[in-house]
Amino acid sequence: MDERMTLALKQNSLKAMQKIPKSDLHSHGARGGHISYIAEWANVEIEQPPEKFLPKENKSALYSMQEWFKKTIRPHCVGFEGHLKRWEAAFAQAANDTISLMSISFRTAEIFKYFFKITDFIKTIQEYNRIFAPNTLLLPELTYAREDCDIDTELSLLKEIVTHNFFKSVDICGDEHAQPVKCFKKMFSFAKSSGLILKAHVGEFGTADDVMEAVEELELDEVHHGNAASNNPQIMQWLAANQIQLNLCPTSNVMLGLVENYSVHPIKLFYEYGIPVTINTDDLLIFNQTVSQEYLNLYNAKTLNAEELNIIRETGLSAIERYK
Repeated sequence: MDERMTLALKQNSLKAMQKIPKSDLHSHGARGGHISYIAEWANVEIEQPPEKFLPKENKSALYSMQEWFKKTIRPHCVGFEGHLKRWEAAFAQAANDTISLMSISFRTAEIFKYFFKITDFIKTIQEYNRIFAPNTLLLPELTYAREDCDIDTELSLLKEIVTHNFFKSVDICGDEHAQPVKCFKKMFSFAKSSGLILKAHVGEFGTADDVMEAVEELELDEVHHGNAASNNPQIMQWLAANQIQLNLCPTSNVMLGLVENYSVHPIKLFYEYGIPVTINTDDLLIFNQTVSQEYLNLYNAKTLNAEELNIIRETGLSAIERYK
């Protein structure tokens, strides 16, 4: 047991918690920085997000979240320079919060919107890592949005991208019902044969059956979110038996109304079932809670005790073993 962590949690000390090595294995790169970093750069006041994003106009809370982001953040991060600054902010935040292991995701759409060659993009990200977070081991992730993913086009791009040995994992995100997971099977089969770790956003807005289907169809190593699995004891037992890691994002779940508050978050249930779980930020620029704050939130809500949280922290840091 790390006594520093026990003390930081008991004293509710964010400053002390920030100094303890942690991982962030579920972070969307261009949304991985802190609001204060963007506000200082743009020399503006940026309003804080609401306590919860509420459904409106027959649209989901996810729609409300995207609208808030477009209205509040994007006007201050315009064009190529603004996008670069958001990537930079993610690395600066990693250093500030002692994130020793970070998996942040990038979409091919954003890469090739701003870079003619993949090598230029890679060089830029590696420089940000070196300059702003030299003590952070970066595990870059290539993610695909279900809504607009042309499988054949992206597979062709993936075959070229993997030759550069930069990305360590692949993921699918977005509307869980936009395309059946089986549509991504040939992409994920190729990714697996290329040595990439396989992940997917699933069970965030879907069902427990969706989680199991995705893991089996795509042969996933990890699941981003997977909260819905908590509704099915048999599937939780199956995830535990197969040691499928769930990369959970408590504040994201609370603010999107998927769970009422931290005290009832299913992370405790998953932990008790023996499922490997990690604590992550998702979209820090929106949800405004760092990894350190996520740990403190769960501790203060009595969701998990100090020993349990430390084991989860160690689970996140041990993820590096998957990539060797």
